Parts: sequence; C-alpha cells; structure tokens
Amino acid sequence: MADQPTTPEPTEPTADLADDLPPHVLVLFGATGDLAKRKLFPAFYRLAASGLFPREFAVIGSGRHSPGTDEEFRAQVREVLADALGDEADADALDDLVGRVSFQTASADDGADLAAAVREAEERLGDGARRLLYLSVPPGAMDGMIRMLGREGLTDRARLVVEKPFGLDLASARDLDATLDEVIGEDQVFRIDHFLGKEAVQNILALRFANGLFEPAWDRHSVAQVQIDVPEELGLEGRGSFYESTGALRDMVSTHLSQLLGFVALEDPGAFDAGALRDAKAAVFRDLRPLDPSRAVLGQFEGYRDDEDVADDSDVETFVALEMHVDNERWRGVPFWLRTGKAMAQTRRTVTLRFREPDSHVFHGYPCPNELVLELTDDPRVQVDVRAKHPGPAMSLTHGALRLDLGEVDHTGHEGEDEAHHARPLEAYERLLLDVVRGDQTLFTRADEVERLWEVVQPLLDERPEVHPYPVGSWGPEAAADLPAGGWRLR
Repeated sequence: MADQPTTPEPTEPTADLADDLPPHVLVLFGATGDLAKRKLFPAFYRLAASGLFPREFAVIGSGRHSPGTDEEFRAQVREVLADALGDEADADALDDLVGRVSFQTASADDGADLAAAVREAEERLGDGARRLLYLSVPPGAMDGMIRMLGREGLTDRARLVVEKPFGLDLASARDLDATLDEVIGEDQVFRIDHFLGKEAVQNILALRFANGLFEPAWDRHSVAQVQIDVPEELGLEGRGSFYESTGALRDMVSTHLSQLLGFVALEDPGAFDAGALRDAKAAVFRDLRPLDPSRAVLGQFEGYRDDEDVADDSDVETFVALEMHVDNERWRGVPFWLRTGKAMAQTRRTVTLRFREPDSHVFHGYPCPNELVLELTDDPRVQVDVRAKHPGPAMSLTHGALRLDLGEVDHTGHEGEDEAHHARPLEAYERLLLDVVRGDQTLFTRADEVERLWEVVQPLLDERPEVHPYPVGSWGPEAAADLPAGGWRLR
C-alpha cells in the first residue's frame, strides 16, 4: 500500500500564546516611514489586542531624524493607528500600545544612544528579554545599519528582520549576505517578503497537497502554461525616490513574483516547516533558467517622470512582463509568465494554471481554455473554468465555472475541534511578525534562495530591453499583450 502523504500540523496561534513568549524589545528602523504607518504599527496593535504578542514588550522607533519628543512621537503613532483602524480601535488597547512606544535617533555611524535605550527597556521588562530588530531602510543603507548593530552588540539575543529588495543585483546581494554572515547568524535573519504571509498564498500549498483533485494534474503533462500576474492601480504614491533606485524588476520580480513561482512549482516538501519548505523552494530556484532579455518587455507609465523625485530622462521601468522556465522533470517546456506594473487597469494578484487541450476529438474548437485560477486577495477565491454542454437539443459547448470563495469559509470551528484552528485570518505582516517572535523561519527567504534568484535575474539587468511607454489605467505596453499563447487571463 502506498505511503499516505504527510498532513502538516496546523500552525495557527493559540489563545494563550502571549503567556509562552518572553518579553521583547522591538526596534523599528524607518518608524516614521510609509511601511510603518500602513502596515507595521497596525500589525503591532492587532497582535497585542488579540493576545498574540508577548505580555511584556516595548517598541523603540528609530531613524536618522527625530520626529520630536517621545510624547510627540506617541501622538503621531496614535493618529496613524486611528486612521488605519477606524472603528476597529479599542481605546484601552490603543492606550496600552502607544504607552509602550518611544523614539531614539540612530545612524550607521552612531548607535550608542539607541543601544542604551534598548538596554534600559530590557531592564524594565526583566530577565530573558529578546530583541526584534526590524530594518525598513533603503537597500543602500542596509549594510551600514547592520554593521552598526553588530558594533553596538545589539544582535545578541536578537532576531533581525530585513525588508526587500535584498540587494540591487547579484554583487550587492552577495555583499549584503557577507555582512549578515559577519554580524549575525543565519538562524537569526528573517528576510521578509509579505506575499508569503498572505493566507491565500499559503493556500496554494493546501489546495495542491491536501486535495487529490489537483496534485495529479500539477505538471507539464497537464499544464500548458502558468501566469503569475500582479498589476497595481496605484502609481508612485510618494515613492518616486525609492522607485528610481529599484524599478519594478528589482522591487517585484526578484522577490514577490519569483517567490510565488516557487510556491506554485515546488515538489512535495513532506512537511510544513522551515527546513523542508525552504529546501523545496531552493530546489525550484536552482532549476530556473536565467532570464532571456528577448523574452521580456519593460514599460514605464506615462506621467512617471512628472514626479518631483524622478529624473526628467528616467528610463526606470514601472512594468515588467517576462517568461521563466523551470528546467526539471515536472515543468520542462512549460512557460511561467510573470507580469507586474504600476498605474495599471486593476489591482490583482492572480495565479492561473492553463491546462492543455484534451486528447479526445469528440469536442474541439471551443475557444475558452480550461484554467485553474487562484485569486490571492485578502478574500481569496479559487475558480476552475470548464467546458460543459449548452442547455438545449444541440450537442454544443458552453463555458462554466466552479468557484470556491475562501473568504466565506466558516472560521467559528466545529464541536470537538480546537477553536484556535479556526481563528480569524491574520493579515500578512501580522502573521510574519508573529512568526519572528516565535522564531519560525518557514515563510521567510533563505540566503541561497536570494542569491540564486539574482543569478536568474542578472542577465536582464545586464542587457535591459527597450522601455515602452504605456497609458495610466491600461494593461501595459502593447508589446507585452500577446506574450503568452492565448493572451493574458487578465486583459
């Protein structure tokens, strides 16, 4: 009898998790930046209010420039949370979090005052306090800040969260990893890619490996092509200087989209844990063929250069569409089409597996393909497009769809089951911050993954194709419209 596949144990947090966690000092570099305002402080609030954070913790914001006194910074944090949370905010929980917040300036050259503030907070929290250091800083500042943390001894008992992009090319990524290796252990480094914290992305694994319906068809014999499509309606939104230093290829393709490809294409990891899952993803990335510049289209939305932080003659790409190949037994010959861009027609996160035509010739010529479509939104949906008989006397075909709306799944639990397994879904940064506190690296990127992805992307950096203009609110340059056979699903 064949061995049954291993079912991963549920990893949802339990209601008394806070009692099991040591005190923490959270140091947030970039505490006045956009990411902190939109995602990190709201995540701190929700985790603390839900009883999922340590009972005892302190938050020390940091940056080169002071936002004022601690009280002024707390007032700013309160305003940010009020805007982000709206009616969700509980007055007592909000007061509690804001009361734990302070600010201390620091730079790559001088972190002495920050180190003193961290140690003072640890004394207040008591024995066994751990450090969570979150580096939300530009790629060019990362190396110096990491070295400062090492000089000041702040990496002791610490977990270090590093925001993407992890370098700007293969050489700088290797330099960054060398610095991390000098200063802190790999088991302490959490390279964060918030896409991997999304419930819908993790559901790719659940749908495939927990259901016999999908796994047998998840290969080159059944799948003709895969599309990973992440367009955004938003433009720069005040991030012109950041985009000028990165562009869409570095910001999205070498990170988010490639990680999604890794989840779609990996072999059965055997378990849902850090070693097994990251080994399986790394194996996929080793099999990736380096990018072919002739199979890529770059674009820039019209009006990009009007931003005050953008050069008048900038050729930075805000759009990328390209072909990837995984050269292994499962996927050889199947193109993976990746597309992302700013100021596009819709904001979507869609993975489409387009299936091959059936061998039977009883029915042929109907244009709509069979597709499995995964909508990776906060309300994830799965759709299978099929062909069926059109009602009536003639034997003709029509299009049908099977839909699973995971946002409507009952999370209240069932009699006899642990209600923690039916807890509310966590937003991506909530899930990942909780994993850092717990020391779980499963959904974080490993050094060998990062280096291999830069090896794959580097040919496109070395030989950049022409950058095509495209209208705001469109699906990108016309040159990219027909790259996949049969066109893009989103169009």
